[in-house]
Amino acid sequence: LPQLGPHLPPRLQQQPWSLLYCTARDGFSLRTLYRRTSQLSSPALLLIRDTEAQAFGAFSATTIHMSNSFYGTGETFLFSFSPELKVFRWTGRNNFFLKGDADLLMVGGGSGRFGLWLDGDLHHGGSWPCETFNNESLSPRGDFCVQDLEVWGLA
Repeated sequence: LPQLGPHLPPRLQQQPWSLLYCTARDGFSLRTLYRRTSQLSSPALLLIRDTEAQAFGAFSATTIHMSNSFYGTGETFLFSFSPELKVFRWTGRNNFFLKGDADLLMVGGGSGRFGLWLDGDLHHGGSWPCETFNNESLSPRGDFCVQDLEVWGLA
């Protein structure tokens, strides 16, 4: 978490963060993730470790919630630690920041590809280069299996 500090919006850099959701404690369920994160109107830091021991995720200045259309702001970004931190910021090419329903959470998009997506049971996901962030695939193989997932919000 400390490595990401300098990349957060300045107003959030000195804020205390707390763990809102984690698979180890709360189980593997996207519905539970929405329920645990929607109680606070807080920016969110999504951290994923896959079964290949790769760590990556997304920052959203808005609460992660279910929606029929894309939401979020240009402060949204994707990141990976492989092995050093890489941050992929908004390109300005589209506004496909976040979108989620009971079966799918997506971050970033364009041309039918998502920068990061997770399925409803949070076991599988994928990451592909997308127009929103001009990112590299966050996971070496594109598709990945989740080992641990956490969402942090402002305390």
